[in-house]
Amino acid sequence: MPTDRHSCCTPSRDGDSPRAPAPASAEPQTNAADAAPRLVRVEGGWFRMGSDDALAYAEDGEGPVRRVRVSSFGLDPYCVTNALFAAFVSATGHVTDAERYGASFVFGGLLPADFPPTRAVAAAPWWREVPGADWRYPQGPGSTLDGREDHPVVHVSWYDAAAYCAWAGVRLPTEAEWEYAARGGLEGAPYPWGAELRPGGRHAMNVWNGTFPDHNTLDDGYLGTCPVGTFAPNGHGLHNMTGNVWEWTADWFHPAWHASGPRENPAGPASGTARALRGGSYLCHASYCRRYRVSARMPNTPESSTGNIGFRCAGPAPDSSLSK
Repeated sequence: MPTDRHSCCTPSRDGDSPRAPAPASAEPQTNAADAAPRLVRVEGGWFRMGSDDALAYAEDGEGPVRRVRVSSFGLDPYCVTNALFAAFVSATGHVTDAERYGASFVFGGLLPADFPPTRAVAAAPWWREVPGADWRYPQGPGSTLDGREDHPVVHVSWYDAAAYCAWAGVRLPTEAEWEYAARGGLEGAPYPWGAELRPGGRHAMNVWNGTFPDHNTLDDGYLGTCPVGTFAPNGHGLHNMTGNVWEWTADWFHPAWHASGPRENPAGPASGTARALRGGSYLCHASYCRRYRVSARMPNTPESSTGNIGFRCAGPAPDSSLSK
């Protein structure tokens, strides 16, 4: 069970895998058309990546701020939904890591009051390891995806996300691409829409409101995940780049590699033990986790899955006339 400072956000399996993950398909499949994401074009350029401000977590490697350039690329305006992931599983028979383990991590506040006792994460007891929880049963046996078809798929590991991308003929974004896109053309702002957490007093993302972890006022309308297009897009036309669910990226995580790494199209270190996550989730709250900002980052082992981790897809930059 995890004990590090990131357990509060997304607990990990710590590499204790029961068997090797299923290999991702090396070639896109012809039957993936219905599930292939429609990418929007993100014009490349230089930007100031990272943060040194008072909200940043220096131990996570948010800083130092550095000038980075990314080439033009394509990015899905939305996270992959339950409906799209279901099409992938139907076509391929893919079995997720959560299904292989027979359990996944669920936020206890989403479980019924009479839910049977399960093992909790010592460093973050609001996380429960629930037998039978997986992408089809997000709160374990008895839960369903009814009414959540347009919510982001969760309980997917990095391996599951990579397998979907390979099948659909796309890939996961690098951390640099993700942050550049999340900023929406704004320089130095902590959020995809600007400097204020609640611009004009309105909620702009799905995060925890109230007193964590016992009381959520639901002021933003949601306790768990929300539909992928719920909140207004940023300047690049991308929805929910912060809040809702953490998103897997292609990069291995390291807290200091980027300080001396390349400045043009960086892709993270060549190896590692954890992959980088971006964006925060519906559980983020200023009292314990300020990682609902565009510069925030976090590691988790690639076989891990929780009820607040999903992903979105990247790929070559589409022709500008086709991405409108």
